[in-house]
Amino acid sequence: VRLVESGGGLVQPGESLTLSCAGSGIVTEIYAMAWYRQAPGNQRELVARIARSGTPTYADSVRGRFTISRNDAKYTLYLQMNSLKPTDTAVYYCNTDPARAAFWGQGTQVTVSS
Repeated sequence: VRLVESGGGLVQPGESLTLSCAGSGIVTEIYAMAWYRQAPGNQRELVARIARSGTPTYADSVRGRFTISRNDAKYTLYLQMNSLKPTDTAVYYCNTDPARAAFWGQGTQVTVSS
C-alpha cells in the first residue's frame, strides 16, 4: 500500500492550500484516515482525522481553519488549509488513524512565510 501526498508549497500568512493524499481502496475505505505534520525539531502530530463515517476531528491548533475530507470513489484524502500561519510550517503526511508504519509516505512540505 502506498500513500502519496501532494499540494504543498510556499505561501504567505493568511493564504490557503489544499493537500491531497492518493491511496488505495484498501486503505481509504476500511480505515479512519488522518493528516499528520512534523515541523523541524518537533515530534509528528496528528492534525486532523476523518472517521469512516465521515466525522472529522481536529487538533486545537487548526480547528476552524483546516477541513479534512475524503473521496472514497477516488481513494483520495484532502486537507483544505485556510488562514495559514507560520506555525503551520511542516512536512504534512497522511496515514491511517492509528498510523501504520508501513503506510508512511514522503510527505509534502508546507512553508508559510512572508
